[in-house]
Amino acid sequence: MHPRYKHAGFSLIEMIIVISVTAIVGAMVATFLKIPIDGYLAQDRRSRLTDTADTALRRVAQDVRLALPNSVRVTTAGGVTYLEFLITRTGGRYRAEGGGDVLDFSTADSSFDVLGPAIVMRAGDQIAVYNLGIPGADAWLGETLAAYSGAGGTLTTIPLAPAKLFPVASPGNRFQVVEGPVTYACDPVAGTLTRYWGYGIADPQPTPPAAPASSALLANRVSACTFTYLPGITERGGLVSMTLALTLNNETVRLHSNTQVSNQP
Repeated sequence: MHPRYKHAGFSLIEMIIVISVTAIVGAMVATFLKIPIDGYLAQDRRSRLTDTADTALRRVAQDVRLALPNSVRVTTAGGVTYLEFLITRTGGRYRAEGGGDVLDFSTADSSFDVLGPAIVMRAGDQIAVYNLGIPGADAWLGETLAAYSGAGGTLTTIPLAPAKLFPVASPGNRFQVVEGPVTYACDPVAGTLTRYWGYGIADPQPTPPAAPASSALLANRVSACTFTYLPGITERGGLVSMTLALTLNNETVRLHSNTQVSNQP
């Protein structure tokens, strides 16, 4: 054959050898890469779980710090743990003596003056005075709460309707503006941590709050959780302890948080 018609190429055996060697090298590379890749994925899972749990616990703690003194309560029903309290938005001091509109504790009163800066009020707010969380002075029973009867605005005199006779005067002449109850429900079976708000004050504690409550999911993949409340850890405060565990692909992250509650009414 003329040299110009000569062709070079691979034989079938050579191709099989190349494919086999490539497969062996690929398997070796994949083996070496599997451990660092698995480690990276596990670290990413832990990071995402930790971030979710930390964000949820921070939100709970933020609300707990605004709880009306002596209003925190915890219960468990059907395997779900419920943390509930009355959340406050602001507060101030009422006029107890002198000229002006004094808050009367001898008879039902329909208004009082605010001492100091004016208070921003919203329709539907309630006024709490010296809530002790005991029979006779319990906000959950409505004994230390009065309904604000005006619309939204910045006020120096706060109207109440109906008129209210508060059971006990505050030694510091303090009052709090209550927005309403808030519940955190932790359900390990459903794997959820949910916040409820926008419902009425009720006793006994609702589990869960009924309509018209609004709700928002704070975390999923919840595998375990605890809420505990210890009143009187200090002379004027209690302690809410929270533990939240999140699980993904058989990997669990567990975070714990303690939040002090001011119980000085």
